[in-house]
Amino acid sequence: MNVLNKDNYSIKLSYPLSVEYDNSAYVPLEPLPKRVSVNVSGNGWNLLRKSWLNFNAAPVVYKVNNPNMSSYINSTALTDQITELFPDLHVNYVVSDTFELSFERKIRRIIPIRVDSAGIDIPEGYAISSIINVSPSLISVDGPVSLIRTYPDTIRIRIPVPKIQSHFDESLPIPLPVSPLVEVSHRSVYVSFEVAQFLNQPNQ
Repeated sequence: MNVLNKDNYSIKLSYPLSVEYDNSAYVPLEPLPKRVSVNVSGNGWNLLRKSWLNFNAAPVVYKVNNPNMSSYINSTALTDQITELFPDLHVNYVVSDTFELSFERKIRRIIPIRVDSAGIDIPEGYAISSIINVSPSLISVDGPVSLIRTYPDTIRIRIPVPKIQSHFDESLPIPLPVSPLVEVSHRSVYVSFEVAQFLNQPNQ
């Protein structure tokens, strides 16, 4: 107990960090840091109290004003912000010199959905007797420009059921890659149409 009353102890604290940016216009290509390690010194009791409380503490907020121009977190600026949170301690330094950042401009594309009608498997003597309903007929994809530009101009849905002879009514997956960096408005599409048999024509 007497030891805790002494000053000039040092400890490394892991403190929550929140990186703020314009998420409507930019996408981080790598996960953003969630915590920052800080070397602080001071009275033993104060250090003990901070080490207990930092797990539930409100995060220090680091704002990225120009994501396309920012490649790292400025540790000096971050140290100054953390100093304001620890008025009863001396913040010596942020343990990591820099935190790498990688942002890219976010764009949106609207992509039409079409059914590969030529690939629908229908037995001889049958034909599609209605329009092919597709819902939704358009989807949106949002993400970094380099990824979104690789998406197709039109998405074609293949009907996997063989020898369709009557009403078709199913929800089918949209064939798009899954990426944590891309938001897709829909992952499945509803397709329906009618198939009818030709009537035999009487001999003339």
